[in-house]
Amino acid sequence: MNLIEELEWRGMIHTVMPGTAEQLAKEVTTAYVGFDPTSNSLHIGNLVTIMLLVHLQRAGHRPLALVGGATGMVGDPSGKSVERNLLDADTLTYNQAGIQKQLEQFLDFENGDNAAEIVNNYDWFKDMSFLDFIRDVGKHITVNYMMAKDSVKSRLETGLSFTEFSYQLVQGYDFYHLHKEKNCRLQMGGSDQWGNIVTGTELIRRNGGKDAFALTCPLITKADGGKFGKTESGSVWLDPEKTSVYKFYQFWLNCSDEDAVNFIKIFTLLTKDEIEALEKQHAEAPHERPIQKALAIDVTTRVHSEKELNLAIEASEILFGKGTSEMLQKLSGGQLLDIFEGVPQSEVSKSELEAGIPIIDFVSSKTGIFASNGEARRMLKNNGVSINKEKVTDSITVGSKDMIDDKYVLVQKGKKNYFLVKAV
Repeated sequence: MNLIEELEWRGMIHTVMPGTAEQLAKEVTTAYVGFDPTSNSLHIGNLVTIMLLVHLQRAGHRPLALVGGATGMVGDPSGKSVERNLLDADTLTYNQAGIQKQLEQFLDFENGDNAAEIVNNYDWFKDMSFLDFIRDVGKHITVNYMMAKDSVKSRLETGLSFTEFSYQLVQGYDFYHLHKEKNCRLQMGGSDQWGNIVTGTELIRRNGGKDAFALTCPLITKADGGKFGKTESGSVWLDPEKTSVYKFYQFWLNCSDEDAVNFIKIFTLLTKDEIEALEKQHAEAPHERPIQKALAIDVTTRVHSEKELNLAIEASEILFGKGTSEMLQKLSGGQLLDIFEGVPQSEVSKSELEAGIPIIDFVSSKTGIFASNGEARRMLKNNGVSINKEKVTDSITVGSKDMIDDKYVLVQKGKKNYFLVKAV
């Protein structure tokens, strides 16, 4: 299966310029995708175009990842309703370093003739004057051509600065520069980038370059109409400091059946036969969610690691009843809060807890988990109270030995009611 066929069955092609398939079949082709360094981390929306580069490299072609140190100073209007804040050079440099580290998890930058390379458009723009730019670049593209782009037309009523209006010329020059210096013949990106990409092919054509091509993938949407990659707490990031591995794993695990069938084709390298086998399993036992599990395992392992995946799975088991006290004690306070997000919390004095608090007092007057000592005593006698996943009796004392990360105690009332007690 060639690259275009691979991308087509995975649902990863929105528009492809005529001649692209022939170019890829003819020779090893260098292609690039641009990444906007507005943060020091990419998010899962970026995974779509990362996977374009992964498939390109697996098909024997050469991927370039452009981290836009220059374009990040301008701001791309595509898909934006308002102009965004511009970033200073130090912030952009910091962000680029974070993005490069993440890209290295997906692409091979060392081996073979098609080793990946990261390029930064600041390197070729930093010494170019404004007059050089409008003379050598601007004269080749008409205002009429630029005004016809959707990214411009959609902003004419709300307002579009000259800075953002010029973005397509800047991105177009990137393609022209990489075409000239690295024989780059193909640019890929999301469907909202089509206008910017074909401006580059037009600039190459008007400057007498070789044929250049464009390929875009669909913007991913969820079956329920919600925005892909967004949760109640915000974007799902690749950086575990921004989105914990547990939450990352849970995002994929909680996909709807319809979304999971689409996502497993786009975000994993599982073969068509493997995915069809999972679909068959799912049809036979949908309650076991085999597609979601395979998706969550694959993506979490590649973005983070197998070790981090196993910790996320253990964390899931803790929440759903299979975890142990030993598992809990391995967690940090942050991980514990991620797992039990939304669980009622209360506070007790740390000095009192270190001295030891009788269990009846701990779960009633000190924390309010039970309305009265009598209710607490009855539940304890019925074996209905757990401290850190272990059943307890009414004779124990809760103390410093029970604190997770020297700060938290997990109380379980019955099978499903959890409470977090924080020592302050």
